[in-house]
Amino acid sequence: MRPPVKLLLIYVAETETWGQTPLYEAIIRRLRQLEVAGATASAGLMGFGSHKKVHHKRLFGVSDDRPIVISVVDDEKKLRQVIPEIRGMVREGLVILLDAELIPDPEAPN
Repeated sequence: MRPPVKLLLIYVAETETWGQTPLYEAIIRRLRQLEVAGATASAGLMGFGSHKKVHHKRLFGVSDDRPIVISVVDDEKKLRQVIPEIRGMVREGLVILLDAELIPDPEAPN
């Protein structure tokens, strides 16, 4: 992957599903099939969205539907190609496309 790059952030709830699969997992698997450069799903410790309900980890580690953020990095052309499909999978989440700067590894060959 070479600069310039974009960062796609996808916010979903932990309990949302795509068929029988957790939505975040279905999105990551689909992004891999679409040959996106990279994606990571991370669980939030606490958050709220448009419904103003606070989601967080409760006593004994039981969740009440934590927020999940999927971070995707690739060039703009590739991400704009996959956004319509991913947007179709996300019913109540948030999808954001941001400018990003790729910091190259100084020891990596050009």
